[in-house]
Amino acid sequence: MGGGSPPGDLGLPTPAPRSERQGIFGRHPLNQSDASSPPLLRADAVRNRARLLEAAERLIAVRGIADTTMEDVAAAAGVGKGTVFRRFGDRTGLMMALLDRSSKNLQADFLSGPPPLGPGAPPLDRLRAFGPAVLRRSVAQLDLLLAAQPEPARRFSHPSVRALDTHVMVLLRQIVPEVDCELLARTLMSSLDPALLHHLIKECGMPLERLEAAWTDLVDRVSRQTGLTPEGGGTTVPSGVLDA
Repeated sequence: MGGGSPPGDLGLPTPAPRSERQGIFGRHPLNQSDASSPPLLRADAVRNRARLLEAAERLIAVRGIADTTMEDVAAAAGVGKGTVFRRFGDRTGLMMALLDRSSKNLQADFLSGPPPLGPGAPPLDRLRAFGPAVLRRSVAQLDLLLAAQPEPARRFSHPSVRALDTHVMVLLRQIVPEVDCELLARTLMSSLDPALLHHLIKECGMPLERLEAAWTDLVDRVSRQTGLTPEGGGTTVPSGVLDA
């Protein structure tokens, strides 16, 4: 989770497979420019940005997100408050930048990591593994996710969110190509929404294992119409279905 990347720059160590780079956007969000992404930064600006993110992480670890202000981050990093606002725009922008640092590992895992989450496993197995991976990361960073996503428009258009949606859509196109995979991907991802997870875990007391099992059940129900999930378990992938 490197510290020098701009909020829209999710640069992974290994390029995505060609099928995932295409996506509904023409290119995978991880490999395309985003209109909201800041321009390349000078070396001193990169250093300042890294110092600000590191300071924010330290403060959040000690105080919690609710008690960490932009002024606190500026003071801890030894820069003026205006520098923080110029670099991140507002508090939500700062939280999103922190999430971008943490999202790189997850994206690297599902784009180039070992199966079943990464390439090499049948698409149905990869989709089954995807939900628990996102759930575990989300639960570990639930407060940060909620703080970074107060505005629905920014929440759904951010490149890291679009990357997850597109990955699920690519897998669905290989599992159930006859359905509206773009909309179905967003429907599946809504079950992993941080606000919903906060409600289910913090307020309803549901264990993580129950949510992971629910994701697997949901994926299997979606795929059952194609014969990929026969009764009695097991995964049979038709010859026409390719691995992502």
